[in-house]
Amino acid sequence: MAIPGIAANAYATMARLGSPGTGLSKTIGDAAEGKTGEFGAMLRNVVNDIAAVGHKSDTQSQALAAGKANIVDVVTAVAETETAIASLVSVRDKVIQAYEEIMRMTI
Repeated sequence: MAIPGIAANAYATMARLGSPGTGLSKTIGDAAEGKTGEFGAMLRNVVNDIAAVGHKSDTQSQALAAGKANIVDVVTAVAETETAIASLVSVRDKVIQAYEEIMRMTI
C-alpha cells in the first residue's frame, strides 16, 4: 500500500524544512546577509510538486475512464493528491498563525 510511503515522504520533507542549515532557517540567515530568493524558490518547488501529483491523479482517472488503468492505481494517485494538498494547507495555516502571532507582539 502506498499510503505509508506518502506519509514518510511528507514527514521527511517537513523535517528537511525545519532542520538547521536548510529550508526556512537557512533562508532567514541568507536574507540577513543580503541573499534572497530561496524561500520563494522552495515554495515554487512545493507548488509545482503538488501540481505534478494532481496531474498524475488526473491522468490515472482518465485512463480508468478509458478502461486502461487499475482502480487501485487511481485510488492511490487520488490519495497522494489529497495528502499533498492537506500537507500544504496545514503548512499554510501554520505560517499564517505564526504571522499573526508576530503581528501581535509589542515592540
